[in-house]
Amino acid sequence: MRAIVVHGPEDLRVDELPEPVAGAGEVVIDVEWGGICGSDLSYWRHGASGTAVLKAPLVLGHEVAGRIAQLGPGVTGVEVGQPVTVHPAELIGDGQMPQRLAGRTNLYPQVRYFGSAAFDPHTDGGFSERKLVRASQLRPLPDGVDTLQGALAEPLAVAMHAVHRAGSVAGKDVLVNGAGPIGCLVVAAAKYAGARSVTATDLSDASLAVATAMGADAVHNVATGSGMPQDVELVFEASGAAAALGQVLHATARGGTVVQVGNLPGTAVPAVLGDLVTREITWIGSYRFVEEITDALEAMAQGLNVSPVITHRFELAQAQQAMATAADRSSGSSKVMVHLGAGSRA
Repeated sequence: MRAIVVHGPEDLRVDELPEPVAGAGEVVIDVEWGGICGSDLSYWRHGASGTAVLKAPLVLGHEVAGRIAQLGPGVTGVEVGQPVTVHPAELIGDGQMPQRLAGRTNLYPQVRYFGSAAFDPHTDGGFSERKLVRASQLRPLPDGVDTLQGALAEPLAVAMHAVHRAGSVAGKDVLVNGAGPIGCLVVAAAKYAGARSVTATDLSDASLAVATAMGADAVHNVATGSGMPQDVELVFEASGAAAALGQVLHATARGGTVVQVGNLPGTAVPAVLGDLVTREITWIGSYRFVEEITDALEAMAQGLNVSPVITHRFELAQAQQAMATAADRSSGSSKVMVHLGAGSRA
């Protein structure tokens, strides 16, 4: 079978790999669609993502959906041909959490994640024609949600987790800084959760156009326009740009809340943080998700339309072009999807 494999910085290949065989408690999926994430781009460009450094070739991809092709012994409750997505996290060890973190499995200290070099051997992702998956990681797609949409359940879950971290957003005015794919999905998730209004800010008009299509009530280009709105009670920082933090904190109302969903650098960088103290701002981190992937599927089944975030589609053989498009801010790309195997290209 073919798979998209990163071998090192700027070394991306479509390799032939052995066909997977389902063992006890496992299934094989015919993968149909995968979405390119920032971590995929980081492995390709730098040979690392955060503190995870490539030591061996790695199959990329953790945003995937397809259909069950093979059931291993003991697998029940699902059937061959059923459309599914996958929760990409697998806890290593007994899964026990301290009481103060009960239920917050995204904070478990050792988690294998699809398409991650955090462990050695690495954890291959799902950018392949077929993928071996533990049956417990399957999430069946509800009626009305196809595999293209299903591949968006993982990033939508990240956005919904960020919204959950903020508490109730119902009736609130919200600012989302950074209109990349996650920021645009936060826009949609906040509107779905009942926000009164959502304003998106970014440096790119193309990204802001996607945010508008995803439900933003207003958009501001902070590079060419009047800057960010002021005195916003609830702000989601989705750019991950440390240089933006000063503006973001200054835009936050006194006593307001900032949810940090964009990954910040893991190295020392200058940032203006004075308003965090003088405005008594609550600054909350948001990391991956727990079970919001199920919430994401339910929301899509109930009519939450996240398809405007998809701007480009490529075939598996076009992996290099797909990654280059996703990495190029001038391409106008938001979520770049790769068609990995059989199944609808709709």
